[in-house]
Amino acid sequence: MRAIWSGAVSFGLVSVPIKVYSATSNHDVRFHQVHGEDGGRIRYKRTCEVCGEEVSYADIVKGFETPEGELITLDENDLASLPVSTGHEIDVVEFVPNDQIDPMLFDKTYYLEPETKAAKPYALLREALNETDRTAVVKVALRQRETLALLRVRGKVIVLQTLIWTDEVREPDFDVLDTDVELRPQELQMAASLVESMGADFDPAEFHDEYRDAMVDLIETKRSDGDARPAPAAERSDDGADSMSDLLSALQASVDAARSSGKGSGSSGSSGSSSSSGSSSSSSSSGSSGSSGSGGTKSSSSGRAKTGTRSRRSGTAAESGSGSSGRKTSSGTRSRSTSGSTDGDASTGTDDAKPATTRRRSRKTA
Repeated sequence: MRAIWSGAVSFGLVSVPIKVYSATSNHDVRFHQVHGEDGGRIRYKRTCEVCGEEVSYADIVKGFETPEGELITLDENDLASLPVSTGHEIDVVEFVPNDQIDPMLFDKTYYLEPETKAAKPYALLREALNETDRTAVVKVALRQRETLALLRVRGKVIVLQTLIWTDEVREPDFDVLDTDVELRPQELQMAASLVESMGADFDPAEFHDEYRDAMVDLIETKRSDGDARPAPAAERSDDGADSMSDLLSALQASVDAARSSGKGSGSSGSSGSSSSSGSSSSSSSSGSSGSSGSGGTKSSSSGRAKTGTRSRRSGTAAESGSGSSGRKTSSGTRSRSTSGSTDGDASTGTDDAKPATTRRRSRKTA
């Protein structure tokens, strides 16, 4: 067995460390609700009856409806303000005679196991209850809610018997019980004789759950006859995608949007492109991009620049003409032109091919 709670039984100045175990278990045959045609499991969704939308656990709060039709909601902060006992002690309130306990108050039963060092005080409490023929009335907080309980002896173990509160016991309200009924002595004697003839000592082991036994036999019979099929695997719905899938979808959509935006901006203005620092880029602009933004005239040397001409710039970055995309190339960047359409400087009218033109004139002079 597995302990569900640990604490100590406290009475007077004596404290007995214990562990609490469930004393009973349910052996009912449990069924799933499935679709008769394909065997699929039936699932329920938490939907709001006002808006019709599915509601997650995080958005659900407790609501109390008054007899007048008013709704009062309680959230986690409201519940945290309640006086909840969090101690791990079973406090003995009093010891009462066993025959004064009404069995209708019994709720759930638990076994108490003592710690190794507490074997003697545990045995002392057990024997004291047996000798005095009394039961200990205690208060204990299980699952953060205080409840009334009993400590009684069953064999060698002390049993914790939780109780329901007295206002939870319903009173019988049957008018027929108030009717005067005349019983003759002969009828009473015959009824008493019948009771005596059926008298016996109670042994619960002699009784079995016949309905459960019949249900288990029915299931085994259908299984042996081949009336069984593999349980179908549930298909994952697209609506139930996990957060990681949603994140990847959002990222992919963002990338696609960024690419579309980049293509749109690159097609406007000049078709020429400039390279960034430390890289080489090819320019595929047409001859019309060589127009100066200020004077509107074409650079005379740009048309004579051959493919493969390299221009080295020292100092500050050179800015392309007004018809270009407006990007800058830093110092030390090499720009390779694939057409004779290198743009000139918008303010001075000079172009990138002038150093190469100067070298060619020097060679002719030589």
